[in-house]
Amino acid sequence: MEITLKPIGYVNSEIKMSSFQKDVNVDINKEHGRLKYHKIKQIISELVIDPEFDDMLDGIEAFSHIIVIYWPHLLTDAQKSLRKVHPMGRKDLPIQGIFATRCPARPNSILISSVELLERNQNILRVRGLEALDGSPILDIKSVMHDDIENPIFPEWVHQIKRDLYSNN
Repeated sequence: MEITLKPIGYVNSEIKMSSFQKDVNVDINKEHGRLKYHKIKQIISELVIDPEFDDMLDGIEAFSHIIVIYWPHLLTDAQKSLRKVHPMGRKDLPIQGIFATRCPARPNSILISSVELLERNQNILRVRGLEALDGSPILDIKSVMHDDIENPIFPEWVHQIKRDLYSNN
């Protein structure tokens, strides 16, 4: 079965290349990873939507957050063939299968990010917190709704990342 996707726009961002793009085996220490994550979460990007889809954005400005579905266009075939990684490149965390992580390297490299929607100006959405690289093709946009999941369970390494990212130390 063949699946064809057509981008609906692209990302304008100050993020030109990720550490993952530079070196798949990069070792991000806890403090550097935390600072980097907090900086990325403050970046304001533009989602430039093809004008032919402008009317499909009507009503989006009523939402505080949206989900951006995009394609990591700079990944190499070698990176897409990875099967296991250390989450966030952190060697202090156990190696996990790609599908258990948010690593961009995957067989079908479709990525998602929930971001804060700051404003809409016709076919351009300004958002905060998008981790996409400059020029990333946008595949879709969805509004964030209340997804009531009672008592979700996460592995310990996810809790460790959250403690490291959000601690005041």
